[in-house]
Amino acid sequence: MDGFTVRKARLEDVPAMAGLYDLARAGLRERGVDQWQNGYPNEVSAREDIESGVGWVLEESGVVLATAAVYVGHEPTYDLIRDGAWQGTGERYGIIHRLAVSPEARRHGAASALMDLGARLTREAGLSVLRCDTHRDNLPMRRTLERNGFVLRGVIRLRSGAAREAYEKLL
Repeated sequence: MDGFTVRKARLEDVPAMAGLYDLARAGLRERGVDQWQNGYPNEVSAREDIESGVGWVLEESGVVLATAAVYVGHEPTYDLIRDGAWQGTGERYGIIHRLAVSPEARRHGAASALMDLGARLTREAGLSVLRCDTHRDNLPMRRTLERNGFVLRGVIRLRSGAAREAYEKLL
């Protein structure tokens, strides 16, 4: 995967992005992880990410192999953290959501490239905190976060009330 490119997602990427979400959902279901099993994220999520300027893709030879929402802002569900505490401060920070990687691109640096993008965008905004969350049982994502310098800080609750492991990287 040496020749991959990370770029802003375009509307023509929506089917590929939705397909990556479907593959990720199936993989999670096979591992017994109750994450993304309600049909979200989906084509609508991909389109909204693109329209709001936060959707990104990683492609190689014109094929979309990974996607994520990567941006600087504020995530209301991160306001209250339990069983720990955020180490970074500030109302704005880098955020990574909806990360999905095709099976053939796993373990080839695709997720890391999107996390590196998050770090770069965060630094460019003059900030030093990058955050992400995932399901407690999503061990591949948790390992990827930890390999990329993220530290488990506690538990947050999504709007639905579901608990998620909250990770943070200080840049």
